[in-house]
Amino acid sequence: MCHMNDKLLNPRNHKAQQFLQTYSLLSGLKKFGQKGRVAAIGELKQLHDRVVFRPIRVSDLTPLERKRAMESLIFLSEKRDGTVKGRMCANGSSQRSYMRRDEAASPTAMTESILITATIDAKQKRDVMTSDIPNAFVQTDVDKHKIGERIVMKIKGPMVDMLIEMAPEIYSDCVIEENGRKVLYVMILKALYGMLQSSLLYYNKFRKDIESIGFEVNPFDPCVANRIVNGKQHTVVWHVDDLKSSHVDPKVNDEFLKWLEEKYASDNVGKVKSVRGKRHDYLAMWLDFSEEGVLQIDMRPYVHSMIEDFSGTIGKSKQPWNEKLFRIDKKSNKLDEERAKEFHTFVMKGMFLCKRGRQDIQTGIAFLATRTNEPTEEDWNKLCKLMSYLKCTSEEVTRVEADDEARIYWWVDASFSVHRDMKSHTGAVMSLGKGVICSTSTKQKSNARSSTEAELIAMDDVISKILWTKRFLHHQGFKNVTTIIYRDNTSTMKLETNGRESASKRTRHLDIKYFYITDLVKRKEVQLEYCPTKLMMADYMTKPVTGTTFYKLKRMITNIHHD
Repeated sequence: MCHMNDKLLNPRNHKAQQFLQTYSLLSGLKKFGQKGRVAAIGELKQLHDRVVFRPIRVSDLTPLERKRAMESLIFLSEKRDGTVKGRMCANGSSQRSYMRRDEAASPTAMTESILITATIDAKQKRDVMTSDIPNAFVQTDVDKHKIGERIVMKIKGPMVDMLIEMAPEIYSDCVIEENGRKVLYVMILKALYGMLQSSLLYYNKFRKDIESIGFEVNPFDPCVANRIVNGKQHTVVWHVDDLKSSHVDPKVNDEFLKWLEEKYASDNVGKVKSVRGKRHDYLAMWLDFSEEGVLQIDMRPYVHSMIEDFSGTIGKSKQPWNEKLFRIDKKSNKLDEERAKEFHTFVMKGMFLCKRGRQDIQTGIAFLATRTNEPTEEDWNKLCKLMSYLKCTSEEVTRVEADDEARIYWWVDASFSVHRDMKSHTGAVMSLGKGVICSTSTKQKSNARSSTEAELIAMDDVISKILWTKRFLHHQGFKNVTTIIYRDNTSTMKLETNGRESASKRTRHLDIKYFYITDLVKRKEVQLEYCPTKLMMADYMTKPVTGTTFYKLKRMITNIHHD
């Protein structure tokens, strides 16, 4: 699949595991010979049979259409069983010069939405089904365009000969020569992989289809939809062509799968792949419902792959950092280009990981992410320590539980002036009961003059996420959602409750935006509650906690009850 999504970041997902290596058409033909040729012709025949494109004479194209014609590409991949698979796509990069972002950007399910709905699935003991729509894009029609605005692709080289061999009566008359090579222009009729707008076209089609059977889309995540079946909620979450469907009655998923097969499966495109049961490989996460009432977010395969691929020294470390995490030694030598690239890659992998069940590394990743432009030997050593910690904890799986679907708990905190430039650090975590579903750890953008001011800035940093969570759950059907925000600074709480009226000489200069929280408290959209510092989970996200504090807060965050 040429559409990029989260699955491609995970070398251990079931689709990525099928293939050993991918080659361009010419390289693949040299590598695989006749097997490669058969695979390429097979892919072209599938697209031909599905009428994904049709040939068009050059004389029928406008000069602009010819200029904008996308290059065609075919990739050949060897599967682990020795067979070769062909995949044709368009090189849509040329479309960026004339296509607006809103014409191509497609919604995808937010990670927080996936984890929140999965936690509710566990709480309500729902039957969960994950599904994969076969060849979703090429089942989707391209919008009809008037002459001059049609979507055109240019096929050249061996692919032209293959198409002529397959259907000479259709393609031969449209072939021309350009720079001594055979060229065939085709008009795109289906959402071919690689086109910038393909994902959006499919999204619009799928959304229209599920709305036609009674689903209503959540306005706070347009890739989450619900309907009521037999008095109970049926929820569907989708990320491009990967779906998660849940209902307390397994028969509802049976009927939904039947509808998917009638709508999207055929001998020509293949069957809808679906998985039932307690464990689901979904978007590079294993969602495990085997423990009653608990969602286990299993990232062990991803962690194992990171450890295998990392070239640095991996030792033994029970903690991901030491108290010097935020310190910067300006005398430390810069990394060479190769290691700097690897540093950047593994920090990005860490960012992916810490948003999906491994929040225990988030503070370290948040700091290292600020060092990717010019990383040093000191930064590399900090990454090595974090990787050593991942190796020591590679079998750990975060457990998440919901006490009450209509109660949200947030812990918000800040560490004052902890960075070299004297900026403070914001931390926040969210839970529905036990274990953290989403979190944030970020350096503040402005310097605070006091810890109270830093805490106010922290609230402003995360208030949009707090409100999003509340409104998302409200539109999931949970009315009167209660949002509790825990704070450990009474001076800050007084300011947040009373607003500017309680400001002192040290805080009266603060921008009005930092008192938005006061309006929310007065409207009873959120509740502020005091939390002792020793129980402030967000403290973990604000600075490199170590020792017994590290273990205590980590247990609360991961809901894993051992060191």
